[in-house]
Amino acid sequence: MRKNSIKNTRINEEVMRKLSEIIRSDIKDPRIQPLMTSVVSVEVAPDLKTCKAYISVLGDEQAQKDTLAGLRSAEGYIRRSLAQSINLRNTPQITFIIDQSIEYGVRMSHFIDEVNKNSTYKEMEDV
Repeated sequence: MRKNSIKNTRINEEVMRKLSEIIRSDIKDPRIQPLMTSVVSVEVAPDLKTCKAYISVLGDEQAQKDTLAGLRSAEGYIRRSLAQSINLRNTPQITFIIDQSIEYGVRMSHFIDEVNKNSTYKEMEDV
């Protein structure tokens, strides 16, 4: 199975959906705030042995570290829940990675807004 095949894409989407559901409703670790944690994307290897889950956490750096530590400690439970809900030949070993692309996008949007606000004032002064 190739990496970008239709089957692999469907598996990635299904694993991402189930992983989001497990994090949101099943995990009781106090370090993980389910409303502040979202699964951005999932990459399951073509052999179904490993999986990279990109996680976005709304909050400061300490909240991100706590959430990542909580997810890593609950990795066995998450994998078992995933195996029960998805019928795959192999249940992948999950590696959680913090994804800061959403935070980066918000910061860039703020910078663009600042530039636009400053430029409109200067244009109005020139008129």
